[in-house]
Amino acid sequence: MRGQIILSHGSDSGPDATKVSVLAAFAETLGWQTQRPDYRTDDALGHAGSVAPRIRRLVAAIDACATPPVLVGSSMGAFASGLASLQRPVAGLFLLATPSAIPGYEQAFGLRPNVPTVLFHGWQDDVCPPEGVLALAGRRRLPLVMVDDDHRLGATVDRIVEQFRLFLGHLAEAA
Repeated sequence: MRGQIILSHGSDSGPDATKVSVLAAFAETLGWQTQRPDYRTDDALGHAGSVAPRIRRLVAAIDACATPPVLVGSSMGAFASGLASLQRPVAGLFLLATPSAIPGYEQAFGLRPNVPTVLFHGWQDDVCPPEGVLALAGRRRLPLVMVDDDHRLGATVDRIVEQFRLFLGHLAEAA
């Protein structure tokens, strides 16, 4: 077994969403254990109201792992994953369509320093405009893959899987 991966879906989605399902299935073929928390009850509280419950649920999942897990998140799942990494050690962060802030939520996006991180974002994202992730990547000198896609990243799922493969390979080599 390679380790544990926790994949967090976006708002108005669920644990069976396309991206987290495809990434979980792929990681499992490589020997990783995966889990996909269900945040739908949290999301019923609205965007700003769902952040703290999502983080609590994610931190509890991290605490249940024997070793620091890799966190994968899409949109609100990426936002919660980054903020959860400030509370608990994680082995890596693979974040898709990451918002730099959630309107009405008091804390801007953040993530634990010195954790292997890859950001993946669409140039046409009208939900989480690229300027926020570009600024974050520039400030933190983080790897950022920008693609000609929208917020759902539906046209680039194969590219996401390829980047995820490279990311997991890097983590395995570093271990």
